[in-house]
Amino acid sequence: MENNYKKETICIQSGWKPVNGQPRVLPIIQSTTFKYDTSEQMGRLFDLEESGYFYTRLQNPTNDFVAQKICELEGGAAAMLTSSGQAANYYAVFNICEAGDHVVLSSTVYGGTFNLLTVTMKKMGIQCTVVDPDAPEEEIAKAFQENTKCVLAETIANPALVVLDIEKFARLAHSHQVPLIVDNTFATPINCNPFLWGADIVTHSTTKYMDGHAMCVGGAIVDSGNFDWESCPEKFPGLTTPDDSYHGITYTKKFGKAAYITKATAQLMRDLGSIQAPQNAFLLNIGLETLPLRMERHCANALAVAEYLESHDKVAWVNYPGLKSSRYYELAKKYMPKGTCGVISFGLKGGRKAAEKMMDHLKLAAIVTHVADARTCVLHPASHTHRQMTDEQLVEAGVAPDLIRFSVGLEHMDDIIADLEQALREV
Repeated sequence: MENNYKKETICIQSGWKPVNGQPRVLPIIQSTTFKYDTSEQMGRLFDLEESGYFYTRLQNPTNDFVAQKICELEGGAAAMLTSSGQAANYYAVFNICEAGDHVVLSSTVYGGTFNLLTVTMKKMGIQCTVVDPDAPEEEIAKAFQENTKCVLAETIANPALVVLDIEKFARLAHSHQVPLIVDNTFATPINCNPFLWGADIVTHSTTKYMDGHAMCVGGAIVDSGNFDWESCPEKFPGLTTPDDSYHGITYTKKFGKAAYITKATAQLMRDLGSIQAPQNAFLLNIGLETLPLRMERHCANALAVAEYLESHDKVAWVNYPGLKSSRYYELAKKYMPKGTCGVISFGLKGGRKAAEKMMDHLKLAAIVTHVADARTCVLHPASHTHRQMTDEQLVEAGVAPDLIRFSVGLEHMDDIIADLEQALREV
């Protein structure tokens, strides 16, 4: 990490580094195209013989400066921005999988990610086996197949709030010669760095805490550069054999630790085009500057709200990894000693109907399909984000029918608790 700066400093100083006479603030390069003086110069870019910009569908300078900041926060080797968190997870998997391949997936991942892997990518010929992240290693090991190419899980599951045992999953993935991909959206690199515990690739929905203001949809992929693709070249031919669409370049040989991200940019972004808009990247960068401050407040507020709910006589259960009563408390202390996230899940003794009634009486907290921004918000996943799942799948994903997902914002904790108190009186 440059100059061994702390994360608070990286959030402010990394990425765009102006030189004499340049803008102090990251500029928005709002251009689809970039000019060159000779045909040969442009040709070298298309041959991947030189780095540079020629069309924003593949790369844009504003995006790359922000990606570099996220890369440094995670301690990675290379990174890229995408148009959404969904695009980030899709690219992360599809970059090393093709028809006939197989993925091991944690059952508790976000419903959209679950559907992406088990339904949409299945149509593309990529099979998926779902595993309980809390199961013993020997049980999870049974899910791996000869054609398994990666494992995908979340550091803190949305909305089940299961804390992943990263070291356990890294051991399992590496013993089967495949990388561990971890979605670190909820914890953020402020509270957790999966690479330190053996993860190989990290994804983010930057829409959430990184943006922090519910303004811009976006995603990011960070590669640690640690997975040795050449140690099992037959598993990852896209990286270890010549790419005919780029005049026979072999990514691992030409780009080293940047091979994975270079392939994702040169192939997937070229062909699928899920680029983040430079304007969105600019706003994301502003959000990143205050990320450490906001995460500290989110976690403090969430713990206070979780403790309040745990003591309320109308509340049946509360799930928050920061509570000492949580089954994930010790794992959270190990992987996220500074705090977890600002999201709580809980259920009421009156069940699903009581949950809906309580939500309808909230005044400060808004019912929205979103989490992890400055404003407190609430959602009933079984009715909204996870409604495509069957009851059996909901249970498997750790999403009970009565589960209320409560994203604690940056308002004063007393006001948030008062809003819950008046809404619970109506149940």
